[in-house]
Amino acid sequence: MKHSAPECREPTSSFPAIPHTVSSKPATPIRRSLSLAFGWFADRRIPRPFRIPLYRLWSTLTRSDLAEILLPLPSFPSLGAFFVRELVPNARPFVDSPDQHPSPVDGTIQSIDEIQAGAILQAKGRPYALEELLDGVGADLNLEGGTAITVYLAPHNYHRIHSPESASLDEVHWVEGARYSVNPKVLSAREKVLSINERVVLRMESKHGPFLLVLVGALNVGRIRVVGVQPGGPAGSPSRSFERGEELARFEMGSTIVLIWPAGVFSANESLAEGQPVRMGSALGQFLNHELDEANPVHRAVGP
Repeated sequence: MKHSAPECREPTSSFPAIPHTVSSKPATPIRRSLSLAFGWFADRRIPRPFRIPLYRLWSTLTRSDLAEILLPLPSFPSLGAFFVRELVPNARPFVDSPDQHPSPVDGTIQSIDEIQAGAILQAKGRPYALEELLDGVGADLNLEGGTAITVYLAPHNYHRIHSPESASLDEVHWVEGARYSVNPKVLSAREKVLSINERVVLRMESKHGPFLLVLVGALNVGRIRVVGVQPGGPAGSPSRSFERGEELARFEMGSTIVLIWPAGVFSANESLAEGQPVRMGSALGQFLNHELDEANPVHRAVGP
């Protein structure tokens, strides 16, 4: 008797809740309606006989690599389930050296910035205030002179986000906002996108000190999932720890991340350039301190 492959099911998290807050700056009714309609379409169950040809067509159109998918194509009941597909083991090995900083995602480098006058670039000639992006998270950190790397995730990229370092997730801040496309051409044309789109700001604490990871939603992308956190749910504790390379979050369509380190902690590789594809686990740069110490302050001075 021939057995069909079991369907892919997203696991329900059993981790304790992480303290989190929500800031309300909703998208326009039209864009939110379009996003909800697309989400409804992506969740529609596809009859099993049509799954293989449909996903192969999608992969051809988006240049996705079917060879690295963990589960067989018939196991994905919907386009949404296929989009957040897991990869076979060791498809994305993390760089071995603990002094090297691995990329948390697959994608394309959109910008590499030294934080100056509290601003970074979303595209050449398009600066925006970091304070607006973070919406209050990390206000105690000395980010001036630090490093920010923006990575765009196209539809063909792997859309799960993995922790670049062993770290605790200490704060999750959800910011409701617009849902403009984050395609690099749009970022070059519009004055502001990343700092007004719907997003989630994560604050994490590693042996090198605190860092921030911003997950920015996009056109048709309102669903950002963080492991152990229920969007809109009650705050709770304790915080959750993640090992280097462990899954941290996922997008349910293409989007963008912004990785931010305070001054004196991280230096991007000189070979890293805008427009360059990166794979999760590959080195983005190196840590300047082996671990946090008093000689390398990352917090703002308080008091006189």
